[in-house]
Amino acid sequence: MIVKRITIFFLSLILFSSCGKKNADITNKLDVKMDNIAEKYVKLVLRIGQIDGDFVDAYYGPKDWQPHDSMKTSADSVKVRNECNSETDSLLNNLDELKNYKADKLETLRYRFLYKQLLAIKAKLFMIGGGAFSFDQESKALYDAEAPVYSEEHFKNILDKLNNILPGRGSISKRFDDYRSEFIIPKDKLHQVFDAAIKECRKRTLEHIKLPEGEDFKVEYVSGKPWSGYNWYKGNYFSLIQVNTDLPIYIDRAIDLAAHEGYPGHHVYNTLLEGKLVKGKGWIEFTVYPLFSPQSLIAEGTANFGIKMVLPGDEKVKFEKDFLFPLAGIDPGKADKYNQVLDLHDTLSFASNEAARNFLDGKWKKRQTLDWLEKYSLMSPAKAEHFLDFIIKYRSYVINYNAGEKLIEGYIYKNGGSVNNPEKRWELFQYLLTTPQTPSGLSGSIL
Repeated sequence: MIVKRITIFFLSLILFSSCGKKNADITNKLDVKMDNIAEKYVKLVLRIGQIDGDFVDAYYGPKDWQPHDSMKTSADSVKVRNECNSETDSLLNNLDELKNYKADKLETLRYRFLYKQLLAIKAKLFMIGGGAFSFDQESKALYDAEAPVYSEEHFKNILDKLNNILPGRGSISKRFDDYRSEFIIPKDKLHQVFDAAIKECRKRTLEHIKLPEGEDFKVEYVSGKPWSGYNWYKGNYFSLIQVNTDLPIYIDRAIDLAAHEGYPGHHVYNTLLEGKLVKGKGWIEFTVYPLFSPQSLIAEGTANFGIKMVLPGDEKVKFEKDFLFPLAGIDPGKADKYNQVLDLHDTLSFASNEAARNFLDGKWKKRQTLDWLEKYSLMSPAKAEHFLDFIIKYRSYVINYNAGEKLIEGYIYKNGGSVNNPEKRWELFQYLLTTPQTPSGLSGSIL
């Protein structure tokens, strides 16, 4: 049965690749059917949230759609999973029946989005039932993408470059950790530094993107979480952003978190989807966000690339030197060298994917994985443990940050959005934030 389900799943992937490319005028019949499928999709996602507490990342649709029956026994959970699996099959069949209808470009994107989201749901239900994929199969099934594979030699070459510019002696990991300790934001200055970063990111974002009146978010500082920051979107253009203070927060993270979680990242993405698609077009499917789905790769990719959008090139370093370093009580004269080190460190990003891939595929044990993270991701022992907790909880989700950013960056550059053409760059970025996109749809896509 498991093999059969996997076979059907991947046949569906092949089927969709040929049926999602129709492009012409939409008919009323298609519009009504799509709205009906969208409503059932929302209720399906909410139902799955009963058996997986992490599945529903956000929901701001009708309150009476929320299921209220509790899962008291494992038999209850199995029953719900089986019902959800059947409903997913039914919705995929409904979409297959519409594949010959001709639609305009935006409606075609909507069709593709729902199809890919439902395929991911099918895979997630398979996993909830005890099924397993390899790391790459899982990322493809859940997020419609696979992260590239890099050899150990690739990361060694980067470490050689870091070795030449890091001060001190001994292991590169220890020297990197010691060096970064000079750039920790004191806890009593966190709020002031983050507030300044948020204000700058918001100001720069609003120069290019018009946001709904009244949009806002609240920042909370928390502990005991497997992530460093999180945006909980509440609807009505409001977000709750939480910043984890378990580990030291470095000065560069101020802009990173302000842009990624806020402007022009998650908060802007969710706000624009609500304004343009939910309220503007009545597309109810965007009132719910299933975390383990292709939407996450788009969300994390745009949020990460949003850092480069809002403060491109040397502008990030200049703003940090002029404002954030002084606010944090850190010598601004050290900013240029620090960012040179960080730029090299960023090229080690995919080392964390290799750790997740090998650990989740059972090739590495815990100690080997931690050693790799400390050596090639240059994580402190505490940070490595923290990141492994993230891998264990969220599994292949790790690809959404780096592979997602590379996908978004590639799309924008291929379509003419270079740093030297900021108007086109922001036009493309806003297009991605206001339309239903899928990773496979964007891959190699040119407008």
